[in-house]
Amino acid sequence: MFTTLSHIIDYLFGFHINLPIQTFGFFEVLAFVFSYLVFKAELKRKESLGIIKSFRKELMVGKPVSIFELVIYAILGFLIGYKLIGAILQYGYFAYNPLKYIFSLQGNIIGGIIVSDIFIYLTYTNKKSEQLPVPKLIQKEVHPYQLMNSFVFWCGFWGFIGAKIFSCLENPSSLIHNPIAQLFSFTGWTFYGGLFFGAATYLYIGYNRGMKLIDLADIGSPGMMLAYATGRIGCHLSGDGDWGIINQYPKPSLLSWIPDWTWSFNFPHNVLGMGKAINNCQGDYCYALPQAVFPTSFYEATICLLLFFMLWFMKNKIRLPGLMFCLYLISNGTERFLIEKIKVNQHYSFGNLSFSQAELIGFCMIIGGVIGLMILCKKNNKQLIVKKKKLLSL
Repeated sequence: MFTTLSHIIDYLFGFHINLPIQTFGFFEVLAFVFSYLVFKAELKRKESLGIIKSFRKELMVGKPVSIFELVIYAILGFLIGYKLIGAILQYGYFAYNPLKYIFSLQGNIIGGIIVSDIFIYLTYTNKKSEQLPVPKLIQKEVHPYQLMNSFVFWCGFWGFIGAKIFSCLENPSSLIHNPIAQLFSFTGWTFYGGLFFGAATYLYIGYNRGMKLIDLADIGSPGMMLAYATGRIGCHLSGDGDWGIINQYPKPSLLSWIPDWTWSFNFPHNVLGMGKAINNCQGDYCYALPQAVFPTSFYEATICLLLFFMLWFMKNKIRLPGLMFCLYLISNGTERFLIEKIKVNQHYSFGNLSFSQAELIGFCMIIGGVIGLMILCKKNNKQLIVKKKKLLSL
């Protein structure tokens, strides 16, 4: 496994660079970047088709810089400088555990003061150059794709909170045993928690800007599928525990052409440090699972990438509002529901039924998608009947 990007570079090119970038975190960032690009492209395409429209926003221009703005940028600059300069001067400590360093009190005060002064100067001069003798109120046209910065910030903010909340719900015993450690640890994130909170935020912002919820759902479907697939790549490469049950079955002859690790894998050097110690291995992450398991993170990444391309190539052929979202719900829900059959996860009991949180969510997504298709078909048939009656009346 590749805990950091340094391990990937070492494996691919044979030389070591001490980069303090966690592989899982890097792919989570890539998931945001890729989904950002897909969302933006879909917002532009839908606007060009007239499905969503731009809106006007009142904006006060020419105001002098306020004390509040200077204080905010001064604090922001100090924090960036305090950590950034500190990380450079204490690179060894930072590289060993970046997250621990970022959320510690370690840093450099002089660096913080210098960067804070720079931020104050740039803020003041920028506002001074735009200042008018008399501030005025203007009407500015805003295109939907220009909301992407707001979407990313607020969806990311609430998405991380949702991912942590759902993770706590998946592991109630850990939460009860040590609530502080569970709530504020750097590990333990559930994708569907982030998806639910992030999607709700996205719909709220878009709806308040005059866009229909059904159109917003269609726009977001391909991007959400790609983000999920990208995140799962990070899960697999880092060995973050998102693996399946023990696989002692021989590889079928029909699959003889695929690498052995895609069928059964023991995740050596996994980021969690789980399993038995690897012989002659020194340093961190020298553990591998004692028995090989199904690499479910690899399966999910592959399947969801294929599903993304399917949705992406179908987007220009789909005309019925809501159809794209229903296809997303059914395809992603089916994938997650089925993968849970061979995946390690916390299970709940209800009568004679036993299911995981993800399995329940996947099932609900399938049901929601099927019901949505039925409603769309019924609505579309009614519209066709009305059109035929109008034509006959002519």
